Order: sequence, then C-alpha cells, then structure tokens
Amino acid sequence: MDCHLLIDFGSTYTKVLAVDLETETVLGRAQSVTTVDSNIMIGLRNALDILFQEHPEMDESSISRKIASSSAAGGLRMIAIGLVRELTLEAARRAALGAGAKIVGSYAHELDEESLQEIEANPCDLIMLSGGTDGGNKEVILHNAQALAELKKDVTILVAGNRVVRSKIKQILQNAGKQVVVTENVMPEVNEINVEPARAAIRDIFMERIVKAKGLDGAQTYVGNIVMPTPMASLRAAQLLAEGTEDEAGLGDLLIVEIGGATTNIHSVGYGYPRDGHVVLKGLPEPLAKRTVEGDLGIRYNAHTIYDLAKQSLRDNLSALNYPLDLSTVEHITQEMGVNVGYVPDDDAAYLLDTALAKTAVQVAVERHAGILREVPGLEDLIPVQYGKDLTHIKVVIGTGGVFHYGRYPARILAGVLYEAHNPSSLKPKNPDFYVDQGYVLYGAGLLAGIHPTKALRILKKNLHQL
Repeated sequence: MDCHLLIDFGSTYTKVLAVDLETETVLGRAQSVTTVDSNIMIGLRNALDILFQEHPEMDESSISRKIASSSAAGGLRMIAIGLVRELTLEAARRAALGAGAKIVGSYAHELDEESLQEIEANPCDLIMLSGGTDGGNKEVILHNAQALAELKKDVTILVAGNRVVRSKIKQILQNAGKQVVVTENVMPEVNEINVEPARAAIRDIFMERIVKAKGLDGAQTYVGNIVMPTPMASLRAAQLLAEGTEDEAGLGDLLIVEIGGATTNIHSVGYGYPRDGHVVLKGLPEPLAKRTVEGDLGIRYNAHTIYDLAKQSLRDNLSALNYPLDLSTVEHITQEMGVNVGYVPDDDAAYLLDTALAKTAVQVAVERHAGILREVPGLEDLIPVQYGKDLTHIKVVIGTGGVFHYGRYPARILAGVLYEAHNPSSLKPKNPDFYVDQGYVLYGAGLLAGIHPTKALRILKKNLHQL
C-alpha cells in the first residue's frame, strides 16, 4: 500500500482523503470543523480521528506522504488594480482567479482618495498592480504605485504591469517599506494575455507569506508545506480531467459546478470558440481553463442574497419541486441560514429548499461564466458577435460540494447549467451528461496532479458518478 493523505483546510470544514496509489483507489475520507481561530491542528486531528475510527486498518504509520491545500480564514483575498477595466484589469482578475484567489476589490484607471480609503479598510491579503502594455502607458501605473506607497496596512503588492517601469515601481514601494514581488506583465500587448507568470507568483506568495499570516503554519510540522489554495487545486484537477495524460484519456471539454456555503465557483475547460463560422469573436482571449467565483451566491452565507437577487427564479424552482411552505417563510429561513452557516437540512422541506437555492445559484453563476451572443448592425445585415466562451457544446458537467454529497436531488441542481430558451443570448450548455464528485475527490486529484497525474486522473474518474 502507498497511502497518500490529501488535506483541505476549508473555510468551514477540514477534509482528509486517503488514497492508495498502488491500487488507485480511495481508502477513506472524513471531515471536521476547521479550527483556524484557535489551533488549526485541532480540526485536522478531529478529522483524522474520524478517519482512523471508520477505517481501523489505517493509522499514522500507514501514511507515506501528506499534501495539503487551504481556503481557510477567507482563502486568499486579493485586490486587482489595472489601467482599463476591460483590458489590463480583466487580465489581472483572470490571473488571480486561476491562481485560487478571491477578488475582494478591483479598480481601474488612477486611484483616487476614496479608492485608497476603501483599500486601506479592506482586509485583503494581496494587491496585484497591473496596467499598461510593455512600452505603453506608464503614467497610470506609476501614479497608482505612489498612491499604494502611502498605505498604512501591511500587505504584499504583486507588480505585473508595464515592464518599462517595473524597476521604478519596485523602488517606490520598497522605499515605503512595502513587501513587493515583481513578475511579467499580464498584458504585454493589446489583447495578448500572459497570466501564467502572475499565477505562479500568487501561488508562491500564498505558500511563503499568506499561510503564516492566517495561522496555518501551525500545521506545517505535520503536513509539510501547504502547497496551494484549494480553488487552484480544483482548477488543476478540472484541466487534468478534461485533457488526460499520455497514459489515460481525459473526458474532453467540461464544466464543473462547485457549490459552497460562501461561494459558488464555476470551472470550464475548453476554448469555447464560436461553433458557427459566421459568428465574430470579440473581446479578450479566454483561457483554456477558466474559473469564476461568485461571492454573493454561497448557499449559506448568502442564502438571503440569492433570495433577493433571483426571487422569481427561486420561486419557480421551489414550485417545480412542490415545496410546501410559502415565500415569506422561505425569506425567514434564508435569513437564519446566513447566521447559522453550519446548518444542515433535516427534513424533506429543508432538502427541497437547499435544492432550489443551489439550482438558483447555479443558474446565475453559469450565466455569468458563459459567453453571450449578440447581433450588432453591419453594413447590410445584423452580424452575430460572441463575447466569452461558447459552452453550448459541453457534454460533461460535474457537481462537487456538500450539497451534492448529502443532498437528495443533485440532477435537479445541475439542471441550472442548462441553456434557457427565454435567454437565447447566454451560451450555456444544451445537452450535457451530469456527474457528481461523490467523495470530494476533486481537490485531492488537483494536489496529486503535480506528482502523479495519471494516477490522480484514474482515481478521480473512478469517483465520478453519472446521474
């Protein structure tokens, strides 16, 4: 037996997954409440106690290697600053999301006093400063560097803008006592995206600085390094599952729906080019592996936000499920969920409400993630123009998260990804097959992908349950 212990220090639960690489199977899994506010090891030890009690054939001596990720204490919270919102700022956002960061603020053009006050008050872990193509606009990024130098807060600043002034910006910020990391420009040329160096830098900053700042370094004696933010592990697993390896075929273009208490995350793998040769593609190039995070669509912290944001969709979803309670009761329950975020459904009505909330969150999140098709006036006729990814052809949709693990109606939830005739401009999937990550294996496969990609892929495929 070659037992690897894969650990996720989540914002709510610490999860452990034991896999045997020799047989490429899951040996066991367990979870316990995350205890980052006291001692992160308490929650981990509790989870391990449950694992070993349920699987007495395993103990500490069985484990040959431990690998961990984390989204505890709010995950990696980042502010993105760029020149033009649709260009360099959007490139910075894509780099951040692909690296597993959660965008908690974004600013375009020159920072003003009000923006600086907002940044000062924002409990972020990292600021990414971008702006200007290489050799392009220098004034805005220099202005913003001078402004950030005046901040009183202790926060790392990642510089990923115009290379012509990178050294000068580094000097400005270091002279002000700031922690500075410099990497390549996220947009070296107009409409050319270069996010991988920034993603790598974010991951390194997370490992070297953020882990300690969040009190997670207490686990390093047992675990070793916490190698990446959990969302980055999930995106890596999604890409592995889609593309495969030399020894194991992947599933092709896919969409992964990850529903949590605080966010709903969507991962897509595939370029999403237009399917019709008459459609014109506009906007920034989309990454092969794309992740979006919807911080207002968590089904616990934001249950009432979902109620307010998409009341009609939620009402329709409840009606389709024959939900027995009235809308005023739903409003009250969703308010209570935001206070009691550890809430778990305990009767039929509660499971139905969770299903409706999750499906509504998916409908909104996938619509935000997918591309759109619009008709714009041409010289003679209307021209179809696509912005973002065309996901209509996607054949594999996978659900992961607690609501799929304990919920009763996973297919109803995943139906929220589907193309809707009343909203024909949204390029959502039309006829996919639905699967569920039945054992929280996704993050674990992402952790294994860097060292045993084929084994990680096979383990993940074995744990996908087709609905």
